[in-house]
Amino acid sequence: MHIKYNILLLIAFLSISVKAQEVLTVSEAIELALENNYGIKIASNNNRIAENNTSVLNSGYLPTLTGNAGATYNLDNTEAEFSDGRVTNLDGAESSRYNASLNLNYTLFDGLGRHYDYKRLKEQYQLSELEARETIENTIFQLFTVYYNVAQISENVDALEQTLSISKDRIVRAQYQFDYGQSTKLGVLNAQVDINNDSINVINSKQQLKNTKRDLNVVLGNAYGNEFSVDTLINFKIDISKQDLFDKMKSNNVSLLQIEKNIAINEFTIKANKSGYLPTVGLTGTYGWNKNNNNAASFVAVSTNTGLSGGVNLSWNLFDGGRTITQVKNAKINLENQQLQKESVLISVERDFNNAWDDYKNKLTIFRVQEENILTSKNNFDRTQEKFKLGQVTSIEFRQAQLNLLNAELSRNQAKYQAKIAELNLLLLSGELLNVQF
Repeated sequence: MHIKYNILLLIAFLSISVKAQEVLTVSEAIELALENNYGIKIASNNNRIAENNTSVLNSGYLPTLTGNAGATYNLDNTEAEFSDGRVTNLDGAESSRYNASLNLNYTLFDGLGRHYDYKRLKEQYQLSELEARETIENTIFQLFTVYYNVAQISENVDALEQTLSISKDRIVRAQYQFDYGQSTKLGVLNAQVDINNDSINVINSKQQLKNTKRDLNVVLGNAYGNEFSVDTLINFKIDISKQDLFDKMKSNNVSLLQIEKNIAINEFTIKANKSGYLPTVGLTGTYGWNKNNNNAASFVAVSTNTGLSGGVNLSWNLFDGGRTITQVKNAKINLENQQLQKESVLISVERDFNNAWDDYKNKLTIFRVQEENILTSKNNFDRTQEKFKLGQVTSIEFRQAQLNLLNAELSRNQAKYQAKIAELNLLLLSGELLNVQF
C-alpha cells in the first residue's frame, strides 16, 4: 500500500516537473494572444458594432410603424337649448372617447441621402476591420518583442550560470593549490570575489526573467502561468528582395489602407450632403379605430369609426439658410485633407520602411559577426583554461578570458534577438506580419 502511494506521489511530482518546464512556442503564444488579449477583444467588439451599423435595420430603407391609443372621460354639467325651444339641464353628464391607430411612414425618395449613407457605413465597417487588424498586428509585434526578450534573458541566465559553474571549479582548484602550498591565499580570495559577483549576476538575471515572463503573460491576457520556458531557436523569414517587399508595403500597409478608406468615406459624405438639395417623397398610411360615448345632450349617443387612410407627401427645403451648402463645402475640404494626409503617410511609411530595411540588414550582419566572435572567444578561453590548469597563466588572465567569453555570449544573444525584432518590424511595415508562418 505504501509502495503504491509512493509511486503515485512520484508520478504526480514528475507531472508537475514536466508542466513546470513546458515550452511555450511562438505559435502557441500567438494563439493565446489572439484568444485572450484584452486589446484584441475590444477591437473585435468595436468591429461587431460597425457590422451592426451596416445592417438593413440601420439603413433607413425600411418603413416605420407606430401604434397610438388613447382614452378620454368627461363629467360635465350641461345646459342644452334645442331648436324647438326646449331647454335641458344635465348635471354630472358623462361622456367618453376611445381611439387606437397604426401609422405607417415610408420614405420613397430622400435625394439619395440614405443610399450614400448606407455606402458610407459599409466603408466604415471595412475601416473598423482595418483598425482591428492594426490592433492585432501591434499586439502580435508587442508579443514578439516580449517573447524574444524572455528568450534572450533565458540564454543570458544559462551563460551566467555556466560562468558561475566555472568560477566554482576555479575556487576548488585554488583551495587545493593553497592547501598544498602551490599558491597563496590571494588566489582563493580572488576566486571567492568572482563567485560572489557571478552569483549576484545570476540572481539579478533570474529576477529579470521572472518579471519579463509576467510581462509576456499580460500580453497573453493572463492565460498562462509563469512556470514555462520559451523557444530560443531563431529562424529568419525574409527571403525576398527589398523591392518585392516594398511593393507589398504599398499595397498592404494598414496605415495606407486606412487612409484610403477614409477618403472613400469622405466621398460618400459629400454625396450624402448634396441630397439636401433635392426633395423628399414619402408615403403615409393609417388604420384607426375611434369610439365616442356622448352625453344625453348630443344627437348621437354612441359613434364608432374604423377605417384606413393613406397619402403621399412631398417636402422640398428650397432654402435652409445655407446649412447644406456649408456642409458640402466642408466635406470637400475634409476630402482634400484626407488626400493630403495620404501623401504624407506614404512618405513617412516609405521612410520607415527604408530605415527598417537598413536596420535589419545591419543587425543581421552584426549577429553573424558576433557568432564568429563567439568561436574566437571560446577558443581563447579553452586554451587559457588549459594553461591555467598547468599554472602557465595567472588567475587574472584566466578571469579576463572567462569574462571575454561571457561578454561575447551576451553580445551574441543581444544581436540575435535584435536582428529578429528588426525583421519583424520590417514585416509589420510591409503588412506581411500576419501572413508569415511561425
